[in-house]
Amino acid sequence: MPIHDWKNAEPGVFHHFHQSWITHLTDAFNAGALPRGYFALTDQVAGGVRPDVLTLQLGGVSSPADDEGGVAVSVAPPQTRIISQAARTSYADSASRVTIRNPLGEVVAILEIVSPGNKDSVHAVRSFVEKGLAFLKQGVNFLFVDLFPPSVRDPQGLHGRLWEELDNESFFLPPDKPLTLASYSAGDVITAYVEPVSTGDTLRDMPLFLSPLKYIPAPLERSYQETWDRCPEPLKQAVAGSRNGG
Repeated sequence: MPIHDWKNAEPGVFHHFHQSWITHLTDAFNAGALPRGYFALTDQVAGGVRPDVLTLQLGGVSSPADDEGGVAVSVAPPQTRIISQAARTSYADSASRVTIRNPLGEVVAILEIVSPGNKDSVHAVRSFVEKGLAFLKQGVNFLFVDLFPPSVRDPQGLHGRLWEELDNESFFLPPDKPLTLASYSAGDVITAYVEPVSTGDTLRDMPLFLSPLKYIPAPLERSYQETWDRCPEPLKQAVAGSRNGG
């Protein structure tokens, strides 16, 4: 469905939508979107990526086969407008997110939905960037959805800030596409798959990597639609400015 204009919505309104969307995404992953043995959890750990949160102690499971589940990049490369590569780097922090775990309980991927609070100060932007770098440094694949336009603290969006740290290279958003969907494959060479979008565009699914060479389509569009459909009518009116709300 078309992406709504969230930039003027009250923080509490987006917070409700954000939390509900995380739940719908987690449910969609666990209802068949992931390969056998993989599972998704809603994660609200403070502090970033630490060894004790990267793995759950699960008994009676064996290591997943490398060729089991997911789409091979070599067979069907993700189709985004921009693909970049960089060598792996450092750092971290926290937020509500979806963690994807393999049958051993190890975190292999993290999906995060950007909130206004991720951009409301220099420290907040820096914290988000450092957190993303920490995920990638530890080999955790990372996908984030940023439905808020750039600020003076991230003039080319959060991907622009993160990519400068990864590769010391500038990234420029198209002027008519100020919102960002960005997925990172955390191999020895980090690859970023970036899709700039704008309010009114149809939200597309993005690759969520389970390994450097395998990914699944993250059900962003369907889960966004389901979340919107279940929103209270006053919330829809506050965001869309109409009774139908899109």
